[in-house]
Amino acid sequence: MTDEARQSAVERAWRELVDTARRTAAEGLVVGTSGNVSVRVGELVLVTPSGVPYDRLTPRDTVAVDLDGRQVLGGLRPTSELPLHLAVHRHTGAAAVVHTHAVHATAVSTLVPELPPVHYMTAALGGPVRVAGYALYGTEELARNMLHALRDRTACLLQNHGTVTYGATLSEAYDRTAQLEWMCRLWLTASSVPGRTPTLLSDAQLAEVTHQLHDYGQPPA
Repeated sequence: MTDEARQSAVERAWRELVDTARRTAAEGLVVGTSGNVSVRVGELVLVTPSGVPYDRLTPRDTVAVDLDGRQVLGGLRPTSELPLHLAVHRHTGAAAVVHTHAVHATAVSTLVPELPPVHYMTAALGGPVRVAGYALYGTEELARNMLHALRDRTACLLQNHGTVTYGATLSEAYDRTAQLEWMCRLWLTASSVPGRTPTLLSDAQLAEVTHQLHDYGQPPA
C-alpha cells in the first residue's frame, strides 16, 4: 500500500470510527465519554481518545497505535481501555471493537455468569454470552478476563462494567452491541414477571439456528 493509499484508508476509517462512537452515545449505549471504539487498518489500530466528547472529534484528532500499543498518530491520549482493544485485535480476527456501558447489559452482568439463551439471536454471537470476571478498568487483568469470556464468541459482558463486541467491520461490531443490549433487556423484562420463569433455548435449538444463519441475507452479487 502506498503512503497516499494508507493515508486515505486511515482517514476513511477515522470518519467511520467517529460516526460509530457518536452512534453509541445517540442511542443510549454510553453516557458522556464512557465507552470506546477501535478499528484496525493494516498494522495500525485507530482508537477513540480518552475523555474527549465524541461530538468534538475532528479529522485532526486521529489517534492510532501499533499492535504493541505504541502511539504512532495523534497528540491526544488513547482510550484508557487500550489494553482491552489491543487484546481483541491481537487474539481474534477482529477488525473493529465496540465497548459500551449499556444499561441493561451492565445490569445483567451483575446478576448471572452468562446471559441465558432467551432468543435465537444468541447463536449469532457464538452462543450464550459469558460475563468476564470483574477487574479494574484499563488493566491487563480485565483484558485477560475478557479474552477468557470471548472464547468462541463475538461478544461478552464485563462484570459490573459493560459490554465488548467485535466484528469484521465497525457496522458489524456495533450491530452486535445493539443486539446484545436488546437481548439483555428482553431477559430482564421476562425475568421480572412474578411467578414466571423465561423459557430458554436448548443447545440443539441454538445449533439449528447457527446452521440457518449461514444462508441469512442476500446472496453475493
